Amino acid sequence: MRKIIFILFFLLPALIYSQTVIGKYAGEFLSIGVGGRALAMGGSQVAIVNDITSGYWNPAGLAYLDYPQISLMHEEHFGNLVNYNYGAIAIPYENDMSFGLSIIRLSIDGIPDTRNAIYDANGDGILDIHDDMPDYSKITEFNNSDWAFILSFAKRYNENFFWGANVKIIRREIAEFSATGIGFDIGALYTPVDNLFLGLNFQDVTTTLISWNTGRNELITPTLKLGTAYSLNILGGNFLPALDFDIRFENRKYASNFNIGPVSFDLHTGIEYNYKNILSIRAGYSDLKQITLGAGIKLPKLTIDYSFARVSESEIERLPDTHRISLILRLEEPEFMREKK
Repeated sequence: MRKIIFILFFLLPALIYSQTVIGKYAGEFLSIGVGGRALAMGGSQVAIVNDITSGYWNPAGLAYLDYPQISLMHEEHFGNLVNYNYGAIAIPYENDMSFGLSIIRLSIDGIPDTRNAIYDANGDGILDIHDDMPDYSKITEFNNSDWAFILSFAKRYNENFFWGANVKIIRREIAEFSATGIGFDIGALYTPVDNLFLGLNFQDVTTTLISWNTGRNELITPTLKLGTAYSLNILGGNFLPALDFDIRFENRKYASNFNIGPVSFDLHTGIEYNYKNILSIRAGYSDLKQITLGAGIKLPKLTIDYSFARVSESEIERLPDTHRISLILRLEEPEFMREKK
């Protein structure tokens, strides 16, 4: 009995962690971003996000909602080879809380699987250079897909401070292999003085374990996202510059804007000019060295945002430009309005 207890408490954890590695890019599909406004501003949203996309950028921002919102976004990379889809719903609850659900899917569909299609053409019992003609009847297809389900909660602590949290469920699939993980985010928004906004989003705060059915485990290390912005009234509208830093602890070095030992820093910066809360124009620069531009229009119950991104540096040739359009539907009806104190 003592031997069994020893195995369970000492040897079993050692065996598990012997198969666990720091997955430096295990959750990289979650870094693409959502929402035309955010992506047009280079992803600098941690301090200013105030709509349904807060479930992705900073859950505390959901506390701004006074009506339920629904959002959709579709994007294609490299023609239609890689598909990226986002959908979300968020609702205010009572006078100081909000709840949200966001779903993200990145996929490459219809990949030919030729693993069982190569056969021994010359019948010598050995697969060699003469056995390169596939048996087309045995070619099948599989998908490579990454899913994220984000459950969000936000609360108004007072007029100047909001906080929120996410529970993330990650599902990864490629052919017959699959993995599941769960992670947690904590966010906060603070307005110390008028027009100054500060934000924090601590992603994967406890580290996120992604467990594959092959026995391999990958850890996503925490990322601390810090943001600030200041609002100015200029030319009859609102001028909003924003700056974000992503601080990672996984020794990215050359894959970051700059680093101090194993700690890396990535910069996002953006500008938005909003005219009478109807028309917006935006620009930014992302951590991927992308110049971003965009615009948005706020109609009754519907917001349409567009973003354009171009990679500014490439050693070989410039990658294709990226265009994104996102929609936010606001259920602005009296029966759906948040309760007032």
